[in-house]
Amino acid sequence: MKNETAAAQSRVTMKDVAVRAGVSQSTVSFVLNGLEDMRISRETRKRVLDAVQELNYRPRTAGRPPKSVGPGIIGLMIDEIATSPFAAISIEGVQEEAWKNNIMVEAVMTGGDRDYEAEIIKKWTRDNVMGVVYGSILTREAEPPDALLRHRVVLLNCHDPKARFSSIVPAERRGAEAATEALIGAGHRRIAFVSGEPWMEAADQRLEGYERALRAARIRVDPSLIVEGNFLPSGGRDATLRLMAGGKRPDAIFCANDLMAVGCYEGLKELGETVGSTIGVMGYDDQEIAQHLSPALSTVLLPHREMGRWCVEYLLSKDLEVTQERLECPLVLRDSHMCG
Repeated sequence: MKNETAAAQSRVTMKDVAVRAGVSQSTVSFVLNGLEDMRISRETRKRVLDAVQELNYRPRTAGRPPKSVGPGIIGLMIDEIATSPFAAISIEGVQEEAWKNNIMVEAVMTGGDRDYEAEIIKKWTRDNVMGVVYGSILTREAEPPDALLRHRVVLLNCHDPKARFSSIVPAERRGAEAATEALIGAGHRRIAFVSGEPWMEAADQRLEGYERALRAARIRVDPSLIVEGNFLPSGGRDATLRLMAGGKRPDAIFCANDLMAVGCYEGLKELGETVGSTIGVMGYDDQEIAQHLSPALSTVLLPHREMGRWCVEYLLSKDLEVTQERLECPLVLRDSHMCG
């Protein structure tokens, strides 16, 4: 786990370059892709290129396709894109690995419409696609159309209860367990947990990981320190105020996602607490806002890009034995989980 943490902390991303240069990720992308027709000043371009050099950033080649691609196509079918930043990251991962192999990607958003899915599959069958990535924005059980059984298929961020298709999902329990262990390692014993909505698989598994780490450390799981949230800042704030008003003041608060951690920061500020000093806070997801909070938020990285890349690697492999993969969620330790 220490090696995973170090890898997560040492990996330089486009987001890091944007922060160093003081620009958006879109600006970094346009500069690196040499789009001269965009109205980006010479000074801004220089800041971006200087940041790239200072951080030794190596683009993942997602910005532009190869000069020539073969006739092969991989179809990517996902239920939603606009509701979460993670969908775009997953698609980039698929695209990067496909382009590296001179393969085109054709992506469609279906909204879960079964009739639309059926029509897309018919088209892809006529086009003789090399394989299909069937994805979900929420980690969940899925029932892919039976028509996909005639194709090479892998499920992205979802899994088939009938085990007909291979799949890859985040190792949510292990991620939450590692985050809780980090809080325990920082000296915290009364660790509160703000969960997500319980019907979500990710929320349930993160709670399981939290409880498992406490039991392994011989710390009693205290139900009064577990409060349901809603994966939004409002839920994080409300849950934090309830926890702090309870009979047992927590040493640290583990929020089941970064957005609730934002609300947690707000609630603690209202109470005169200082995150990273009088109380520790841990998030989950490693959304862009995590590094802009003060202090920067310790959190867990969801490996959506790596999951997308894995899907293409699987589809291109000779061995297509059905497998259910859970990809590690590395810790990203900053300053918020400390205390004192």
